[in-house]
Amino acid sequence: MSRNYIVMGKQKLSRTAAAAKKARDLAAANTPRRASMRAENQRKRREAIAKGQNIKGKDYDHNSKRFVSVKTNRGGHGMGTKKYNTK
Repeated sequence: MSRNYIVMGKQKLSRTAAAAKKARDLAAANTPRRASMRAENQRKRREAIAKGQNIKGKDYDHNSKRFVSVKTNRGGHGMGTKKYNTK
């Protein structure tokens, strides 16, 4: 099996910087908006699997309200994150 993934190395941060980044990332992931989006993702995935849909390798896109490839969902649909972001 050949995979065409680009493997990115870890950021080279000092212990202090890594700890600060971890705290920032955790705070960002646990905002009310992110928590509700995470819950919605879980509901939608369970629903889709129960309906028999094949969603392997796909993420739920909150903007288009459907499952799209991980690559498409991370790319801001070609518009970048600032123009397409809804919140």
